[in-house]
Amino acid sequence: MKAKEFILNMGPQHPSTHGVLRLVLALDGEYVKDSRVHIGHLHRGIEKLCENKTYFQIVPLTDRLDYVSSISNNLSYVQAVEKLLELSVPERAKYLRVIFSELQRLCNHLLWLATQALDIGAMSMFLYCFRDREEILDIFEKVCGARLTINYLRVGGVNRDMQPDVIPMILKFTKYFSNSIKEWDTILSGNRIWLGRTKGIAAVTKEDAVNYGLTGVPLRASGINLDIRKAIPYAVYDRMNFDVPLGVNGDVFDRYIIRMEEMRQSLRIIEQACKEIPDGPIMVDDPRIALPDKKNLEANAECLTRYCYILTHGYKVPKGEVYSSIEAPKGELGFYIISDGTEKPFRLKIRSPAFINVAALPKMIQGGLVADVIAAIGSIDIVLGEIDR
Repeated sequence: MKAKEFILNMGPQHPSTHGVLRLVLALDGEYVKDSRVHIGHLHRGIEKLCENKTYFQIVPLTDRLDYVSSISNNLSYVQAVEKLLELSVPERAKYLRVIFSELQRLCNHLLWLATQALDIGAMSMFLYCFRDREEILDIFEKVCGARLTINYLRVGGVNRDMQPDVIPMILKFTKYFSNSIKEWDTILSGNRIWLGRTKGIAAVTKEDAVNYGLTGVPLRASGINLDIRKAIPYAVYDRMNFDVPLGVNGDVFDRYIIRMEEMRQSLRIIEQACKEIPDGPIMVDDPRIALPDKKNLEANAECLTRYCYILTHGYKVPKGEVYSSIEAPKGELGFYIISDGTEKPFRLKIRSPAFINVAALPKMIQGGLVADVIAAIGSIDIVLGEIDR
């Protein structure tokens, strides 16, 4: 940085940077000439913690990565372990995973829109988004008893089945929520102030998007059609009819428009999955990981012994290494696991989308105004729990 440049320290703070993030900005007047992104203020060492836990005990730790998309974290991890075990998950469990993953995507995008609008100055949107997000959290709470760190998925299936009245509850919400999105379009998409704060701000070209390894909305906003749900389908996404929205300019406005459209597509997926979900088991019948049913547990001492062993020691996973990824709300979320044949992973590495996407922030804000830095940060949709893992 040149001596004549004015150095401004932004952060670390929570309200305007969505986590404990620190930026050092080199300014020429109000224009950003250069910047440095400093992370590590929230580091908790989750990857190393996972290497000292059994495969079963790791699932709750994944909730704490991107804590506003806990089901997505659960799904990426359990699919990696299932790949190691060569498990075939029951059909009903696959549909349940899709339904709740898309509800979680709606939760994530609602929180993003609420905070992005608040950062830019639209107070009302914060209240509207949280109002509708509470409806989804009520569904989560009814099914699994939790609202934030949900911990619903398990290796081989899901924790429990839905109650009979949950699907009507979900379909009632999807009908109501589609009208909410129309209202928000009316409020924001043509608003002069909103357009002035988002159009042409923090733009990323196709070439830069690829070079920085962006995934998710920041990549698709630049016009690159890559969605893992389509490119490498998992669960039952290959049976779902939905579109992948793309942007043109790769700016803050395009990221906003794409997330709005993704919410509409999530509603389509949820409605299809709710109508097509079959009856059947929700957990694979495999003695290595599945706990015996309650009747056998009460009648068979051997089942009780195995139940206690699984709870205390976990289960052994064959030797090997595997990488499994999903299209999380923030981008490609992947788990790389090396197994040495014991109950604990020898090595575990998390490919978190926010960690990769935030690396492009200096490129996004270069040449822009200081006031646009906050809009750029929000448009990436970062959670520092996922970055400082």
